[in-house]
Amino acid sequence: MHDRYPSARSFIDTAVLETVTGHPVRSEYKQPHEADVLPPPDAIVVAPATFNTINKWAAGISDTLALGLLTEAIGKRLPVVALPFVNAAQAEHPAFQGSIDRLRAAGVRLLYGPNVLELHEPGTGSQRVGLFPWRLTLEALEGSRAMRPS
Repeated sequence: MHDRYPSARSFIDTAVLETVTGHPVRSEYKQPHEADVLPPPDAIVVAPATFNTINKWAAGISDTLALGLLTEAIGKRLPVVALPFVNAAQAEHPAFQGSIDRLRAAGVRLLYGPNVLELHEPGTGSQRVGLFPWRLTLEALEGSRAMRPS
């Protein structure tokens, strides 16, 4: 295991997640000889999805456990809902809209656009975190699961 965890780990309470789910929180790949202690996912929510995550995922880059799971989820045809949290300047980068389009074409339910979450100015994201519409991801996931054949 590396000394350094992905930065997203600093935003969560791993002990609470482990208690609630009954499973360990993993942020690194397991060793090939180790058993997988996590059950396979039925669906995945990616929120808040960063500029970096959206672009790497769309490009098929799998350099972290999270991106590895996301790239596989497309091939496994799992319901995946993503809600980006990017600033207005990042959204103007030419790669970003292409990444959004590519992921949507691959079947990812991307909640993105002016009707979903207003873009914020660079440097103001911390002031907008409390406005992040978490419920939209779960509502979209439920809608995606309802549309899947049984």
